[in-house]
Amino acid sequence: MKIYRTTMGKGRSSDGGESLNSLHEQIKSCSRCPLAAGRNEAVPGEGPDRAEILLVGEAPGRDEDLAGRPFVGRAGSVLDRCLKEAGIHRSEVFITNVVKCRPPRNRRPKKEEVEACRPYLESQMELVRPKVVILMGNAATRAVLDMEGVTSLRGRIYRDLFFVTFHPAAVLRNGNFREEFVTDLSAAKERAQRERAEESR
Repeated sequence: MKIYRTTMGKGRSSDGGESLNSLHEQIKSCSRCPLAAGRNEAVPGEGPDRAEILLVGEAPGRDEDLAGRPFVGRAGSVLDRCLKEAGIHRSEVFITNVVKCRPPRNRRPKKEEVEACRPYLESQMELVRPKVVILMGNAATRAVLDMEGVTSLRGRIYRDLFFVTFHPAAVLRNGNFREEFVTDLSAAKERAQRERAEESR
């Protein structure tokens, strides 16, 4: 992943909303990899044109594939509740996935599928210009940071931008992760607030 804080937003239109909409239209008609043939809907992501926090998951599931929206199934309900516990409104954050189309039977995305979608994720980061990018789960962490092992990586900032935590589906399967997940979301929110305060000085 080539995105770093120092490069975000360079060479882009100041009209981030229009550019983001255009990008999402490209994603909806994308046929870069075989996943396009089996989808009902591509799932670009959703949220404000400018969001201080951007969350990245793995890939759409069945419910997301039908709705064309990220995290609307059972794992999405977990995410919504945990965001609320952390004092974060879903409407304030941008939510997307590494891969924008549902893999068959919800399998893990293949390397070539991740690579096909990588330019879209990079462009979303450049356009949204978040202060913190939360990588949820091993698939997102591996795709962006080329690292794996959420349990040991979580709770720290990497490359001055990326924050690693559990995927909501893992929290759904193992309730013991819930408290740590909420703690990580809260920590990411606090970091975003600190950065906003420093920028306003």
